[in-house]
Amino acid sequence: MSTVKATSGRARVVAWGLWDWGSAAFNAVIATFVFAVYLTDSVGDDLPGDISASAWLGWALGLAGLLVALTAPVIGQRFDATANRKRSLAIMTATVVGLMAAMFFVRDEYHYLWLGLVLLALGHVFFELSTVPYNAMLRQVSTPDTVGRVSGFGWAMGYFGGIVLLLICYFGFISGDGDERGLLGIGTGDGLNIRLVLVLAAVWFAVFALPVFFAVPEVRRTGADPGAATAGFFASYRVLWRDLRELWVLDRRVIWFLLASAVFRDGLAGVFAFGAVLAVQVYGISNSDVLLFGIGANVVAALGAIVAGRFDDSVGPKRVIVVSLAGAVVCGIALLLVSGATMFWIFGLALTLFVGPAQASARSFLTRLTPPGREGQLFGLYTTTGRAASFLSPTLFGLFVWAFDSDRAGIAGLLVVLGAGLVAVLLVAAPEQERAESVVTG
Repeated sequence: MSTVKATSGRARVVAWGLWDWGSAAFNAVIATFVFAVYLTDSVGDDLPGDISASAWLGWALGLAGLLVALTAPVIGQRFDATANRKRSLAIMTATVVGLMAAMFFVRDEYHYLWLGLVLLALGHVFFELSTVPYNAMLRQVSTPDTVGRVSGFGWAMGYFGGIVLLLICYFGFISGDGDERGLLGIGTGDGLNIRLVLVLAAVWFAVFALPVFFAVPEVRRTGADPGAATAGFFASYRVLWRDLRELWVLDRRVIWFLLASAVFRDGLAGVFAFGAVLAVQVYGISNSDVLLFGIGANVVAALGAIVAGRFDDSVGPKRVIVVSLAGAVVCGIALLLVSGATMFWIFGLALTLFVGPAQASARSFLTRLTPPGREGQLFGLYTTTGRAASFLSPTLFGLFVWAFDSDRAGIAGLLVVLGAGLVAVLLVAAPEQERAESVVTG
């Protein structure tokens, strides 16, 4: 294997970040604001029976999450061993794009709910799996001196890409009343305007994903994971268990960080998951202003990720994560005590300022700890542990709301998760700055 420490060109970094920009089409349009809402509020609004469309949606996504948790580490391991990381990313991305385009055929009638749920669940599975080789490429497009800022750049591109695409979708296809919507005057019959948004999202992802496949070279096969390339799928779990035992002996910080990051990443996800609910129910934000707050929150989080990336490279990712989590906890405590829309805007945006940096530095932290050649395997575990802990924020949020009979009390549940993540990451030794290498193959 040819391994050199070299500065990756800006074009390569931008090409890698454009995948994040394009992937916002799935995160923002499909999974969060448009298609998931279309399924529950329109397609399944007159679903017969006692089980709501929202319940079916939850179960479908739960099953998808289970499949990701069970398969991500093994699939990432095989990406590394067979040296087809880029090809695997291409296959996964193309599959997600195809599933997104197929969502056009989900009409506004409850019989199509099942097709929509299957497409959405499969989309979640393949999208989550696609992030494994994508995150593993971070070392290929960065150097030990730039891994933090490159990771932050990628996160910021994802935030900004979602904002731009959502604005295009809203003003072009969704805004207004009546049978024709948006500046393009698209009809609403059979959900046509929404279905065309899904096609736009698929094209958006496909176009912006392309540069990474031309600009970033494939990593060559290494000897870091012997046996994984030839092992069968189920036998790969034995290889995985063997490797985990080796990692525990060689550098158990990797294992502890995977567990700690799973906790605090779930707390950060809860901030966005429940932010809109709290804004309306507790602080009196209007439904129209929630969208504006969401855009503002994404902009602030993106800027925070960009700025913190430079600190990541100079003082290390652990300090960025600790400061970010501590800042988020302080802002969360303030939100528990204040009232009114103005205070929510101030402290809510301040809280989101710390979300992007913590997420970006978590990725660079693991990159710095990972032995060369095992990036796919460990980012597969990163995905799995995140999925395994994803019940914490929703469960504690609901528990505190129920126990205190107050939506505001749900904030305390999120603070418990963030605080636990902060304590856990404090116990993990920081990675050495010189540990990461840039792997460039000709």
